[in-house]
Amino acid sequence: MMRPPIILLKDGTENKQGKGQIISNINACMVVADSVRTTLGPRGLDKLIVDSKGATTISNDGATILRLLDIVFPAASTMVDIARSQDAEVGDGTTSVVILAAEILKQMKPFIEDGVHPQLLIRAIGKACDMTLKELANLEIKINGETELRDMLVKCAATTLSSKLVSQERMFFANMIVDAVNTLDAHLPLNMIGIKKVNGGNLNNAITAATEAACLVLSIDQTVKNVRTPSGGTMPGLPGQ
Repeated sequence: MMRPPIILLKDGTENKQGKGQIISNINACMVVADSVRTTLGPRGLDKLIVDSKGATTISNDGATILRLLDIVFPAASTMVDIARSQDAEVGDGTTSVVILAAEILKQMKPFIEDGVHPQLLIRAIGKACDMTLKELANLEIKINGETELRDMLVKCAATTLSSKLVSQERMFFANMIVDAVNTLDAHLPLNMIGIKKVNGGNLNNAITAATEAACLVLSIDQTVKNVRTPSGGTMPGLPGQ
């Protein structure tokens, strides 16, 4: 007969369970979601965050804000993990996925209070997810031809830039982003796209330059004479060369 595992916990650790603790976990997750809710969308607001060392950060990016928050509640920290996973897998939508997760928990809260077992709710959410995926398949749009594909990619890129500091030039940068991605092979190794910043100039001075090492997006001053690639070569196509 196997012995139960021995788990050592820090002094002062408490073990809580039951309906009351589940509701407490839901409330904590909703508080985390509320902290980034007002940053969502093109009219979203920036957040000013000051850490324990006095360093300040201004951002409306959900993943950045949640990463800088000092969250000690174990259940609430799962919302941070959700944002990190979304950022790693997709690169966008971190705020949306946190708000969506919190809203699902909010809808489940009354059922928990009425004594419904969490496993029943989990199965119900799984069925709802399957129904949602089927509905999304019905809403998909067929794209014919390279021109239509590029237009759709530009629109998608422009949408993600609507809430960024470069939103006024989002179409300019959206086309630049699509150009950069189109230089990659079928595996889309995004690490081959680098961003190099050079002091001076304005947003409209940004260019895309394809090199053997990577496709680099730069904001450059017209007086720049020479910029070297990671491989040590000179980047072609820069003004002044």
